Amino acid sequence: MALIAVDPAMVAAIVTHLEIRQKPRPAPIPPSPLRLVRWKVPKLDSYRALFRRVGEPWLWFSRLIMSDESLAAIIHDPAVEVYAVTDPRGIEVGLLELDFRSMPDCELGFFGLVPQLNGKGHGQWLMAQAKALAWRKGVERLWVHTCTLDSPAALGFYIKAGFVAYKREIETFADPRLAGILPRDAAPHVPLLDQPAVA
Repeated sequence: MALIAVDPAMVAAIVTHLEIRQKPRPAPIPPSPLRLVRWKVPKLDSYRALFRRVGEPWLWFSRLIMSDESLAAIIHDPAVEVYAVTDPRGIEVGLLELDFRSMPDCELGFFGLVPQLNGKGHGQWLMAQAKALAWRKGVERLWVHTCTLDSPAALGFYIKAGFVAYKREIETFADPRLAGILPRDAAPHVPLLDQPAVA
């Protein structure tokens, strides 16, 4: 066994890649008060705000640091579908992003709900929606990746949904909280390492 030191300004995560290679049998979508709203040409500010609302607790930051041009090139691509999850009041409480740019693969690019909705069964509804939308003519594989910075339930959730793990990697990146991209109190389960030592 080997331990590798990580610079205190960096975050390290184990990334697990998972896939489904056979179209799931049709199944009823679980009932939910939530709804999906397709954003055909998402406004960049609205997209970033929802991305932050859903992903800040898990240190999602990749789309927050992209230039407008780079972000628009992805989310305005006709082969990328962005859906906002809305509650009965119309408030956006989740994000689903399907990426068909590498057919016959479909990537479940982003999938999540605001923390207040986690653990209440809404994820099963969202996954059923994702599968129904992802599996279409020409798709042979649906894949996703998750990491140890995500909810502790995420990996088990994907496996229960029928995904099979096929690859594992270690990812390191500069802690986005230290650069002010995310607030210092984001992702409290991932300690900041620039704190003074407690005597």
